[in-house]
Amino acid sequence: MNAGSPIWVKICANTSLEDAQIAAEAGADAVGFVFAPSPRRVTVAQVAKIVPHLPAKVEKIGVFVDAESDEICATVRGCALNGVQIHSANRTRLGAQLRKEFGPGLRILGVVHFGENASQQASALSADPSFDAVLVDSRTKEAVGGTGTAFDWAVARSTLFERLEPRMRLVAAGGLTPANVAEAIAILRPWGVDVASGVEAAPGRKDPEKIRRFVANARASGAR
Repeated sequence: MNAGSPIWVKICANTSLEDAQIAAEAGADAVGFVFAPSPRRVTVAQVAKIVPHLPAKVEKIGVFVDAESDEICATVRGCALNGVQIHSANRTRLGAQLRKEFGPGLRILGVVHFGENASQQASALSADPSFDAVLVDSRTKEAVGGTGTAFDWAVARSTLFERLEPRMRLVAAGGLTPANVAEAIAILRPWGVDVASGVEAAPGRKDPEKIRRFVANARASGAR
């Protein structure tokens, strides 16, 4: 992230129109919907009813885990999404297929879990023209996202973010909250930040005040 540039903010794992609207009103650039096994999972029918009521300027991003291209394409069309976030060992193939299908109008984020081989995986994605950004997340045995667990930002900065920053937009996720997002941005200097459980009142239900504070704190830090 260049000094003084605005930071991209995504509020993920929305399950209701009310929560997605609160994120939009708070100034989020994007809202996310999880189409994968999770306490925050939503259906195509649910999201198709939410999206038309959101501002056009807010990106609507579907989160997919080990889904095939046919399922992703049908969901993008059925929900009028303009972005996807891919958790998959086959993300390179999927990225190429989705780019061919939707062209440059679809934002495609590839997910890398920080840990062993994260740098190599992120480097491969940064060289792939199908991807617009790499989202760096944490992972537990129970979940591939929405873990509420942060990775080591200092180590990630030196081993991953500094190496890829000139070539690829990097989005920090995993364990972010209104209280720590400014610190994460100061250390990692990412292009964007993504939060799910860190702004919840309960799994699948957002806390409006946490959303507002997260966006405000991210904006204040990202503008420095």
